[in-house]
Amino acid sequence: MQHLYDLLIAPFVDFAFMRRALAGCLALSLGSGPIGLFLVMRRMSLMGDAMSHAVLPGAAVGFMLAGLSLPAMSLGGFFAGVLVAVLAGLATRFSSIKEDASFAAFYLLSLAIGVLLVSKSGSNVDLMHILFGSVLAVDDAALYLVSGVASVTLICLAFIYRPMLLESLDPVFLRAVGARGGLWHMAFLMLVVLNLVSGFQALGTLMAVGLMMLPAITARLWSESVEGMLVMAVSVAFVSGMAGLLLSYHFELPSGPAIILVAGLFYLFSLLFAPAGGALPRYIRARHFES
Repeated sequence: MQHLYDLLIAPFVDFAFMRRALAGCLALSLGSGPIGLFLVMRRMSLMGDAMSHAVLPGAAVGFMLAGLSLPAMSLGGFFAGVLVAVLAGLATRFSSIKEDASFAAFYLLSLAIGVLLVSKSGSNVDLMHILFGSVLAVDDAALYLVSGVASVTLICLAFIYRPMLLESLDPVFLRAVGARGGLWHMAFLMLVVLNLVSGFQALGTLMAVGLMMLPAITARLWSESVEGMLVMAVSVAFVSGMAGLLLSYHFELPSGPAIILVAGLFYLFSLLFAPAGGALPRYIRARHFES
């Protein structure tokens, strides 16, 4: 028992930075988990990756103006993400380019601009901090930001849950009853950008989308109900965060990649054994019906 305590609990009891990191992971899980699930349900999984790169130029401009300032980088990242979302939407509306192609084009452009800006104005250490973050270095200001964004996300999703669910499952019906699908779509993209901006403070722009998407994809394999998938997505994200922090602490690994690695292992396990969509249960059910 003492060995388990030292392994699993003592790091969080003994060190304040581990407790802040764990609280940050919980807040990220509560905000990013539901957002990631709606992205998966709307077949927009790769858009989350695109948007995570879209915030980079704004964060880079904030860094150039104020250094590693949380308000400046967050505000810059948010405006850059919203700008890319709007530009991609306009390109889709007024041309023959599909939405996924528009986002791909703009996010590649954003990523290139962001890396160039950071490279010209800072060091390789600054670039690595923005791209990969450091959840173990989360301070009180970053924790307030992540917690605030998670709270706003949950409140907004409570208000737009039904139209978002309808647009995800039956967008034709939503248009038939005269609902403003475009308005809900834009509000949802705003929440995506907000969560990516808060996530990159802890995990970096390249890792934040991992905690948003991997638990959501995993949840689809464990439950067939939306409520069950929401609970599963948040749970997998938080457990991945906690396990990743422990791996980082005990084996001196980078915290962000360790968290995403654990989430990826959850996904691989679920891909094989999850009851609702795993390969092995599906094979067993198919053999049962054949016999």
